[in-house]
Amino acid sequence: MNAPRVAVVLFNLGGPDRPEAVLPFLRNLFRDPAILRVPGPVRVLLAEWIARRRAPVAQEIYGKIGGRSPIREETEAQGRALETALAAKGITARAFVAMRYWHPRASETAAAVREFAPDRIVLLPLYPQFSTTTTASSLAEWQRVPPSARTSVVGCYSAETWFVRAYADVIRPVWEQARQHGNARVLFSAHGLPKRIADSGDPYPLHTQQTAQAVAAELGLAAAQWRLCYQSRVGRLAWIGPSTEDEIRQAGADRAPLVVAPISFVSEHSETLVELDIELRETAHKAGVPVYLRAPAVGVQPGFIEGLATMVQRSLSGALGACPLHAGRRCPRGLCVAANVRGLKVRA
Repeated sequence: MNAPRVAVVLFNLGGPDRPEAVLPFLRNLFRDPAILRVPGPVRVLLAEWIARRRAPVAQEIYGKIGGRSPIREETEAQGRALETALAAKGITARAFVAMRYWHPRASETAAAVREFAPDRIVLLPLYPQFSTTTTASSLAEWQRVPPSARTSVVGCYSAETWFVRAYADVIRPVWEQARQHGNARVLFSAHGLPKRIADSGDPYPLHTQQTAQAVAAELGLAAAQWRLCYQSRVGRLAWIGPSTEDEIRQAGADRAPLVVAPISFVSEHSETLVELDIELRETAHKAGVPVYLRAPAVGVQPGFIEGLATMVQRSLSGALGACPLHAGRRCPRGLCVAANVRGLKVRA
């Protein structure tokens, strides 16, 4: 019997691939009801106003890294590495990329998947920590395309042992470098979330805490040696904190060498290459931080890719089990690693 053909769909947010794409990318972002939670007609008008207002700032940001986001190429590289890891497990798979706010969108990817004609589909969001604004939004868009094969979903992996070890492995050499300069500190920097979304029951803050605590333990950090903080705040709404900027200033006051680790990002893009590497590095310099080092995202780190491959394998076998996509802050197991999604056939 021939091995089943598997399509693995990697979800990510996406980013503009040229300066002219910045405005439509922002327009797509703010039209998402998971991001701008107001009635539809109002959301369309408000999204247009916000997108046009933010476009010049965003174009300046992307201009610092060549006028475009590298996230599609980064995600495609992860897909190729994942195909190789799955082949080593005897799984014939092709990875496809589906971006939420820029090309290829879910409909484009679904068409490519149908042409591939798989026997099984595994949906794999590259968001380690579940949020209604990321994982749920990407899966909701995918649900709008006609299904072409039995589908399973890898939900989140914020404290899975392989993920924790992979991130600890990329942070450890940077941490050892920082320690040579004094009483160093690690800032686990995650993407921010408006407080009202967190207060509505979104599990993202819980999951980022799980990740930071687990990675700190894997690195052997004492409580005083690390902080969880949040970056990329936009607008005047209250956001969850503390902010990465505030923690950098505190480190300057304490004269603490810093390692900043992007704990919610698995690839490099504007939030790491511009916000962390340029803007917040300048903040650190002005604040008097003696040493500012940035740990890389996991990217195609072997442990990370092998972990993803294992999750796909377990999903295909049904070993993950099935649980709702975070109806509350916690699933019954305390951490969701697989899920049934309404309207998708996910059981063998």
